[in-house]
Order: sequence, then C-alpha cells, then structure tokens
Amino acid sequence: MIDSGNTAWLLISAALVMLMTPGLAFFYGGMSRAKSVLNMMLMSFASIAIVSVLWVVVGHSLTYGGGAGPLTPFIGGFEYAGLNSLVGEVADDGYPELVDVGFQMMFAIITVALISGAIADRAKFGAWLVFVPVWALLVYFPVAHWVWGGGWFDSLSIGGASVVDFAGGTAVHINAGAAALALTFVLGRRKGFGSQEMRPHNLPFVLLGTALLWFGWFGFNAGSAYAADAVAALALVNTQVATAAAVGAWMLVELLRYGKTSALGFASGAIAGLVAITPAAANLTPLGSIVLGLVAGGVCAYAISWKYRFKYDDALDVVGIHMVGGVIGSLLIGLLASSLTGEGAPNGVFGPLFAGEGFIDTAGLSLLAVQLIAVVAVLIYSFVVTFVIGKVIDLAMGFRIAEHIETNGLDHELHAESAYAFDELDELESGNELSSPTPPGEEVTLR
Repeated sequence: MIDSGNTAWLLISAALVMLMTPGLAFFYGGMSRAKSVLNMMLMSFASIAIVSVLWVVVGHSLTYGGGAGPLTPFIGGFEYAGLNSLVGEVADDGYPELVDVGFQMMFAIITVALISGAIADRAKFGAWLVFVPVWALLVYFPVAHWVWGGGWFDSLSIGGASVVDFAGGTAVHINAGAAALALTFVLGRRKGFGSQEMRPHNLPFVLLGTALLWFGWFGFNAGSAYAADAVAALALVNTQVATAAAVGAWMLVELLRYGKTSALGFASGAIAGLVAITPAAANLTPLGSIVLGLVAGGVCAYAISWKYRFKYDDALDVVGIHMVGGVIGSLLIGLLASSLTGEGAPNGVFGPLFAGEGFIDTAGLSLLAVQLIAVVAVLIYSFVVTFVIGKVIDLAMGFRIAEHIETNGLDHELHAESAYAFDELDELESGNELSSPTPPGEEVTLR
C-alpha cells in the first residue's frame, strides 16, 4: 500500500535535488571568467541530459541491482535495466520504486557535474560529453553500489562498527573531488595560472547558485531519510546549522588572513558546510553538527590555497571544498556520531566524543577506523580510474582546447555565443553581421 506522505516527500526531495544542478551551473558560471561562462554552465546542463538517460538504461541497475556473480560486491547487475521490472512496484516503506529511481538519478547527475568546475576554461566540450557517460559507468555507479547498493562496504566491519554515509560524503563529494583532482593533472594548468588574476566574473551569480544549492540540499539530506519522519527533521536542522557554522568559520579565516571578508568566502563556506554535513546529517546532534561545520569551514578555507603550493589548477576549488569537505564529514562521523540520534553505525556503535553518556568512549574509535578505510578506498579508486579515463580520451580525441581558443574564450570559439552580448549589439547597431569564431592565433575582445 502506498504511503502518500512518504511518497510526496520523496517526490519533493527529488525535485529539490534536481534544482541543485542548475544551481551549481550558476555557482560555477559566476566563478568562471566572462568569456567562458556559457561553456561552464553547459557542462552542468549536459550532465543532466546524459546521466538521466544513462541512469534509466543501466545506471540504477548497476547501482542497486544484484545478479553480478562474483562481481556483486563491486558492481550491480542488469536486473533493473530499462526499469520495466520496477513499473508499478511499491517499496516496503510505502513509496513507488520509481520514486526512488528518480531521487537517486538526481544524485548521479550532480555528482558528475561537480567535477567540471576543476577544469574550467580549458576542456573541449566534445571531450566532456564523452567523459560524462564513461565516468558514470566506470566510477559513479560502482562506488554508489559500494555505499548504498549492497556492495562491499556493507560487509566492512571493525570492532562492530560499519560504514556510515547517510547522503553521499563518499559516493558524491569525495568521489567527485578525487576525480576532479585527477583531471587537473590530465589537462594541466590554465594559461597564466599563478601569474594572472583569474577572479570570478559575476559574484551575484555565485550567490544565486549558493542559494539554490543550499535550498536544494534539504532535499539531498533530509530526503535521504526516505520518510517524512524524525530522521528527516534532524537531517534538515543539522544541515542548516552546520552550513551556518561553516560560513562563520570561513569568514573568520578570511578576516584573520586578509583583514576583510568577501561574498565569495560566504558562498564557499556555505558549500563547504553543506558538503561536510552530507554523510553525517542523521548521525550527529545539532551541537555536533555545529562543531562539524566549524571544522569544515575553517579547514576548507585553507585547503583551497593548496593548489598554488602543489601546482595543480583546480579552477573552481572542487578539490578544496568537495574532496576535503567530504573527507572531513566522513571522518568526523567517527568522532561525533551520537547515540542520542539513534542513527549511529548500523550495529549501534557511536563516536567517542558525543556518545550521549558525558564521557569519551574509546570503543567508538572503531567507527573512525572503518570510516577511514571507506574514505581511502573511494579516493584511490576514483582518482586512478578517472586519470585513466581522462588520459584515454586525451589520446583519442584531445581533452584540452587549443591555446588560441583558451585565449579568445570558449563561449565565442566553441559555441559562437556570448553570455554578455555587448560586442554583438555593437555590430548589429553598426549594420554588420555577427562575427564567426576567430581563426587560430587571433584574439577577440570580450568585455
């Protein structure tokens, strides 16, 4: 029998998570340079189109299906391919199975889209269209299967503790962040990296994207309760306060380092807090979530500058926010998971600091150990496989654009469009036809 309340909540949550990818497009687009903003936003929108179809054809089945024989701990089978077998089926919790299919589809979409920010201003759009389905097939679907689909994380246990990832710290954020780092090595640094200012061109876009992401994240985290219940309520409150605390910590770091705070710092701090609370949203008390947010905001505020020290060009701070924030959130579950929530490790093991007994429980360190194994496994797998995928695409068709395209702007050169049509208006007013993309070696003026 269908539970209309749970079904409605999952439908709303799926829509909220869907909204996050356009929000990400605004967030990344505003952080990009004016001459490449459309290209950057299209990378997110292309992920929506490609992953949606791929998820229905094989993605959901490879993530949640069985029947893969000896490979079942690592990847699902094809029992749900095409979804025909799920039409009309109702889960034990009272929602149609297709509602869950749609909800998890949105997770797959945004995970792939997150990667694009690291390679802004220098990736071929055609190569990105090839990368998206290949990466989803070889990296996202297997890792999501490990975490949520009955994969090997289910059998991983240390001292009675099992892996906890409520809404995607490993499967989404660490996975995407490690992949982003790998692609920065495949594509190399942008022209002028480290010597030229590459500031966000539209901070209102960044703040708009942050607002859409923050709003959608309530569906991401609270929706992962799979019911309109107390767990969803806890996840919602924890998401809000962890994000607010991370904003405060990030802006404090900015104030101490630079003597002023910034709109970009506010936005980046919010995303860092949202990322960090994702795996832990149902496992911490609100006070524990504030602690988590403070740590994530402070550490990520420093982590985004590591790219200058280690010379990798993570253009829009995917590594410093999503990978680092995901690691922080996943590991601090091992210290902060509280018995007061009733949602610790599946067997009732909780972190040693917020066990609800008023003292440190050293037995809870087993939860930290198992979380560490999960984090390291996803980091290594995603980085290595993504690096191989990127290298193969680069050898087959080239992944990086030519230097003159990077100089002139990807919007004009690859899409024959401009986000801000001042040049086109000037030409139309003078009676001239709109110009075509420029030949190699020539530059255009973009305002």
